[in-house]
Amino acid sequence: MIHSQAIIDPDARLAKDVSVGPFSVIGAGVEIGEGTVIDSHVVINGPSRIGRENKIYSFAAIGGDPQDKKYAGEATELEIGDRNVIREYCTISRGTAQDVGITRIGNDNWIMATVHIAHDCQIGDHTIFANSTTLAGHVIIEDYVILGGFTLVHQFCKVGTHCFTGMNSVISKDVLPFLMVSGHMAKPHGLNTEGLKRRGFSSDALSQLRKAYKIIYRSGNTLVQAVTQLEPMAENCDEIAQLLMFIKGSTRGIVR
Repeated sequence: MIHSQAIIDPDARLAKDVSVGPFSVIGAGVEIGEGTVIDSHVVINGPSRIGRENKIYSFAAIGGDPQDKKYAGEATELEIGDRNVIREYCTISRGTAQDVGITRIGNDNWIMATVHIAHDCQIGDHTIFANSTTLAGHVIIEDYVILGGFTLVHQFCKVGTHCFTGMNSVISKDVLPFLMVSGHMAKPHGLNTEGLKRRGFSSDALSQLRKAYKIIYRSGNTLVQAVTQLEPMAENCDEIAQLLMFIKGSTRGIVR
């Protein structure tokens, strides 16, 4: 299943049923798990660990040196989980010594063509990155996030679980969980209601989240005032508690 015109470094470790197409290059320190398919003309550098049943399409460049002028050849890493789809011309960099030293991508993500994921990004599970989405370094994307085409995320920003961004969104602050945002610069446009319904959120949870959205964005409250009003609600609603935890942990400030 390894094409005769693929180049595999002797120090790479591939499971027996990994498929590698012609003219692909697998470098030293690369580990690839069972059932993963690498198309033609893919370059994967190490140290990188790639899990099971992934599909990586042609011309992707995976595990390259971080695009950071401080990088001085340190041994940093890339880790990709299971069942991810990485389409054509995607670029995914390893981490840097100035952060955790590793870029991580979880499981069951769908990463469309020409997406860039920079050094030290931490990506959860079940995300969708539409074409030409670009993540700067140190970005955190939580589970079930959908980033519309050409979305740009500034370094050190965090996008909360179940968010949805419109195409051409520019994100320079943290995005609360459950929101829809769009624009340059990105502004909130309500809850990601359809996405939450599809993922089985109860009508009561949606009702509580709507109340929370009004408190944060529609009532003229400062963020401190909004937090004060949300705290009693969080005692009986896990989703509100999640919002509060996110707000209190934000270092960039939130999109408002």
